[in-house]
Amino acid sequence: MTSYLIKRVLALVPVLGVVAVVVFLLIHLTPGDPAAVILGPEASEADVQALRAQLGLNDPLYVQFLRWLGGVLQGDLGDSLFIRQPVTEVLADAMGPTLSLAILAELLAVVVAVPAGIVAARRRGTAVDRAFMGGALLGISVPSFLSGLFLALVFAVGLGWFPVAGFRPLEDGLGRHLTYLVLPAIALGGLQAALIARTTRSSMLDVLTQNYMKTAKAKGLSEQVRIYKHALRNAALPVLTVIGQTFGTLIAGAAVVETVFNIPGIGQLVVNSVERRDFVVIQGVVLLIAVSYVLINLVVDVLYSILDPRIRVD
Repeated sequence: MTSYLIKRVLALVPVLGVVAVVVFLLIHLTPGDPAAVILGPEASEADVQALRAQLGLNDPLYVQFLRWLGGVLQGDLGDSLFIRQPVTEVLADAMGPTLSLAILAELLAVVVAVPAGIVAARRRGTAVDRAFMGGALLGISVPSFLSGLFLALVFAVGLGWFPVAGFRPLEDGLGRHLTYLVLPAIALGGLQAALIARTTRSSMLDVLTQNYMKTAKAKGLSEQVRIYKHALRNAALPVLTVIGQTFGTLIAGAAVVETVFNIPGIGQLVVNSVERRDFVVIQGVVLLIAVSYVLINLVVDVLYSILDPRIRVD
């Protein structure tokens, strides 16, 4: 297991190198002059050029990249051009609300979708199966911002059960913290729940038709033992893949829901940074999201190898 883990970690090094190059080029080849945006339309050309020199924007692109990469390797993502704070501090402040929202959305999605997928597979072709898969189709079809607005209108404005918008940190108490996150988490996790439920159902149907499941039934094992001890473990690999992919999507796709519910997370930070042309912060956010995807895939690979040891041998 240790050698497998070392190989997987070493395999990430070239991937992260490519990610760093792509992130840097995407941001720096985007049209627009940050110095001109910072100084405003009334600034003279001399002032713009002076600020460009101060920010190092007149240096060759490879020099800027090596300077940025050197800082990244030391944990320094540079300073924001507008709020004059280290990007690492800005990201740390914004990452808390986004992580809380993404984790709660993923938990709700898994808790609802996995049992729904199992029940739909066991009741294949019945009204229960059609109802669950209809709900999954609805979750895939409705955009998160629309479901967010609907939830806020019904449960916050109409019934008054939850706050309309805002965010409270965990330090204010777990109950108060969750009260502000439930509606945005449901809106954000709807698509993920639908994908996980459909994948669970499909994977379970495939496993239930295998010969070893028929053998288990012939031996007189109860349905509970056959489903939860034999079928679910073998059906878990594709479900794990979807859960890993959807968690990365939750972090990257929280911008719209955070805007609807006025949550000060990564999404709002990106929107504000794009408006200000603060490319240093945008660079840091994109790099953080890309690295999150890579690390989540590593975790999924390790869980794969735990569930199915043959993967380590391969």
